[in-house]
Amino acid sequence: MDDLLVQIQQWQFSDRHKAEQMLLGFVREIFPLNVIAVELRPSVVSLNSFNGFLTLASGSRLFFKTHTEPDPVIGEFYNAAILIKAGYPMVRPLYSSIEAGRQFLIYEVVEDPSVFDVAWQIEGGDPRFADLLTESQHRADRELLDIYLETSEIQSPKAAGVAAIHQLFYHRLTGRRLRGPYAHEATFVLPVGRCPMGELRRRTWTINGQRYTDNLDGLIDRSTHLLKPARGGASVVGHGDAHNGNLFLRRNDGRLIYFDPAFGGRHDPILDMAKPLFHNTFAMWMYYPEAKRDELKMHLRMTDDAVFIEHDYRLPAVRVMFLESKIDHVLTPLVYELRRRGWLSREWRMRLKAALFCCPLLTKDLADRSLFAADIGLLGLAFAVEMGAESTGERSLIDRALDKVEEQVR
Repeated sequence: MDDLLVQIQQWQFSDRHKAEQMLLGFVREIFPLNVIAVELRPSVVSLNSFNGFLTLASGSRLFFKTHTEPDPVIGEFYNAAILIKAGYPMVRPLYSSIEAGRQFLIYEVVEDPSVFDVAWQIEGGDPRFADLLTESQHRADRELLDIYLETSEIQSPKAAGVAAIHQLFYHRLTGRRLRGPYAHEATFVLPVGRCPMGELRRRTWTINGQRYTDNLDGLIDRSTHLLKPARGGASVVGHGDAHNGNLFLRRNDGRLIYFDPAFGGRHDPILDMAKPLFHNTFAMWMYYPEAKRDELKMHLRMTDDAVFIEHDYRLPAVRVMFLESKIDHVLTPLVYELRRRGWLSREWRMRLKAALFCCPLLTKDLADRSLFAADIGLLGLAFAVEMGAESTGERSLIDRALDKVEEQVR
């Protein structure tokens, strides 16, 4: 049973009927509902989750969602109550199962669009909701800062060590997701041919003129150290996984409403910001790899000890807006206040970049050519390096943003 939801998540794309029948049996066993049909809704945003609709014998419909991890370490997920108490505007579940391996939430049907879908519509050339989304995002980020500051307190190493958010970073970094496709003996298919992963991990990278002194081996080692769970310090009540797929844009008042609190709880605010910073800004190649590949031009050159990449992947205005809003309305004033209180870790920037590094590398398998063509897989590795390492010479976009934070809080 522990792997059933993981199997359903995988089957939804290749044999949806089989996955729905498996899920129907699960729901009937777990919940006191007379469910007669299950409808999965495979989505590009469902990289490690699945959602859809339940039809009851009465004819009414409910919405469901769950997050899956192939090798979970943390046992307690879906701490929605702590988020609601802290003031997060949340879609509240009607029914929930939070037992390890059976974590599943059921809601009333939500008619409002996700922020993910609205942003993709804007990126595709439909500007109708651009101004509304910008205003809504700025307001939501200012409110998020207020929640961070109102719930902030020092957390012990022991309490920090069991926070669910570590499943997204440290436990992926030290688990099956890294050991399999990125093991030294594995092979990574590049646009120019096959390359042993061990050789790729030891090479240095130059990306669009930005030189990075850290190779993948060094980034993995440093990130593993920086992201160790049992690190005491500043903490807040955070959603943990507040990317745009877990937010709805409420049409009646323009507010952003949080959803799917799988990794909610008390944890480091720097870690809390990593998922939305990366996925809302830099990650559309991960969700729409074929569409982005059609637009992408890339040139790769390798020597015995270095990788040189030139590519033209650029951020649309709506992606820049997400980045600037988080930096200006949340991260900069947060760092300032933590420093004023004497709570700011000297490693805050490195720790954030370590978490950002995990997002492109470990959310999905970049070596899987059934998911990503060779050039998109390589682009994912390039983003991992850019997120995790410091750029020298010409500064990367993420480094320029963090430089700005440090300049403004001195």
